[in-house]
Amino acid sequence: MSKVLARRGRWSAYKLVMMQAAVAGGASILFFVVWGVQFGYSALAGGSIAVLPNFVFATLAFSHTGASSAAKVIKTFYWGEAVKLLLTIAMFSLVFINLKVAFMPLFVCYVLTLIVHWTAPLYFKQS
Repeated sequence: MSKVLARRGRWSAYKLVMMQAAVAGGASILFFVVWGVQFGYSALAGGSIAVLPNFVFATLAFSHTGASSAAKVIKTFYWGEAVKLLLTIAMFSLVFINLKVAFMPLFVCYVLTLIVHWTAPLYFKQS
């Protein structure tokens, strides 16, 4: 039963990450079509900075579940959040150092992708 619950939680988290990736991809395409290649790549970088750490968090956080492994659940959530934060910082640093980006589309797509995460209860039915 514990593995079923972990799988269900992980799948819900992965659905959210896929929704974030779709929004980031759509926003990147919009920036590319309207403002050009540099804005499109910048928006894609911003979306990736939001999506990839959330994917890592979802993988780590839902690796354990159940009352018998409550300490492991808490530990993996803390580790997942720490890795997510460090990965976000590292990805922002790498983008700013290695790519010539436009700041507006980078941050707009980053924030837009995070808003998908924050508003998830509005469009995901709990079962």
